[in-house]
Amino acid sequence: MYTLINRTARWLCSLLLVTSLWGTTALVHAEVGPAEKPDLKLGFIKLTDMAPLAVAWEQGFFMDEGLFVELEAQANWKVLLDRVITGELDGAHMLAGQPLGASIGYGTRADIITAFSMDLNGNAITVSNDVWETMRQQIPANAEGKPQHPISASALKPVVDAAREKGERFRMGMVFPVSTHNYELRYWLAAGGLNPGFYAPQRGDTSGTLEADVHLSVTPPPQMPATMEAGTIQGYCVGEPWNQQAVFMGIGVPVITDYEIWPNNPEKVFGVTRQWAEDYPNTHLRLLRALIRAAHWLDENNNANREEAVSILARPSYVGADEAVIANSMTGTFEYEKGDVRKVPDFNVFFRYNATYPYPSDAIWYLSQMRRWGQIPEAKPDSWYMETAGRVYRADIYEQAARSLIADGTLKASDFPDFEAENFHRPHQGELIDGVAFTPRTPNAYIDSFEIGLKGSQTP
Repeated sequence: MYTLINRTARWLCSLLLVTSLWGTTALVHAEVGPAEKPDLKLGFIKLTDMAPLAVAWEQGFFMDEGLFVELEAQANWKVLLDRVITGELDGAHMLAGQPLGASIGYGTRADIITAFSMDLNGNAITVSNDVWETMRQQIPANAEGKPQHPISASALKPVVDAAREKGERFRMGMVFPVSTHNYELRYWLAAGGLNPGFYAPQRGDTSGTLEADVHLSVTPPPQMPATMEAGTIQGYCVGEPWNQQAVFMGIGVPVITDYEIWPNNPEKVFGVTRQWAEDYPNTHLRLLRALIRAAHWLDENNNANREEAVSILARPSYVGADEAVIANSMTGTFEYEKGDVRKVPDFNVFFRYNATYPYPSDAIWYLSQMRRWGQIPEAKPDSWYMETAGRVYRADIYEQAARSLIADGTLKASDFPDFEAENFHRPHQGELIDGVAFTPRTPNAYIDSFEIGLKGSQTP
């Protein structure tokens, strides 16, 4: 009740401020006109990386832009995407692959764009206690007697082989077919010599399990721990706080973070339909301004605001998990086995390393994995990857919003990439776990370099 009263009071005060000082606001943001649609409903899934939306609301950044925003949790990623397409939602926290998948017609076809990358990293792969007991026998110990990281999926192979000998399928969960989690889990498995299976949409097979050693299926993020505890799946890849929840419940062990699979990998984006962006360009820019400020707040002063962010996210209206569970990753640590707490300062990155900029290379990596596993069933020329990335990942719109924040003194030019440079390849990224170099300018050569996966003109 207190939260509702507090929000209502803030809304009324801000409404009076915006109404009485609208002329001043317009002068301050002379390069961004008034919002064509100030009343907005934005969707999200209950994950810690929705934080920029929650912070933009709680810190008044939306209100500063003359935007009256309602944030609404969605049941799953499909519902979220469908509601953006139908206009029930103005925009949403999305999987980085969702705008791309919709644009190329995998699943639901729709013209979705993104001009804002919400975060880097933030996921992990968790297995059940029984699976871990077998895996740990294959893993060397470090100097402290704890499992040495990163852990290869090759340690999982004896478990998968044992299931096959019993005539059983080894099953793992991921959150959506075009999710980062699906591609990261597949990448990790394949790097360890396990085939996660292929999609064959041209034949009506969207299971993604053709020729699979490990069978992957979709489970909504908040349901991951319970689904594993019930034995339906033996492990999963998901964002926080649902890996740490397994540790707190004593039902599983996170074996690797996505930072260990690919340091500073792109994760979520903020997506809208192209038509919405064209109909409401000023509204879109003002939304981006608020989200950029929120991301900056989350990372500024060496994550000084993270404890406050944890208390915000713990509220039922946002993530709704225990503060201790959310804090385990949001404040720069990560717990693997109970008691095995390690420092991972970049587990969640929202602003530093130019995290918010929608680099074309991000889109190309996702498209390369869609092709590798058959979601794109036919070979495409390198130029197609470049054109698709540029059409969906709209750095030009981001730059307008960022330049306006620099112009009015809200943020500094040094907070952003050099907008006079090409800004094609995301900087500050480490090597992928298998050592295969990501070459976004030659995506077909990159795809062909993998031992497991489709190559050249192959179709599943």
